[in-house]
Amino acid sequence: MTKDDIFDRIQAILHETFDIAADRVTPVARLYEDLDIDSIDAVDLIVQLKPLVGKRLQPEAFKSVRTVQDVVDALYSLVHDSAAA
Repeated sequence: MTKDDIFDRIQAILHETFDIAADRVTPVARLYEDLDIDSIDAVDLIVQLKPLVGKRLQPEAFKSVRTVQDVVDALYSLVHDSAAA
């Protein structure tokens, strides 16, 4: 799975679940400030991203996440860490 694949999936989830226009979901978009994602929404997002990784996602992995690209990078490293294990 590439970073582009992950970004596309995140974009789709944000659009379908939170009714955020797809053109607002860019790599530099800040989750809280630009997309109005609050902490409850963030938990919902993590739950929906779990199938991409195939294992339980630890909230600690997302503590430093601020932008859509941060989410992509965190998931990418989780996917590739589990693939290497």
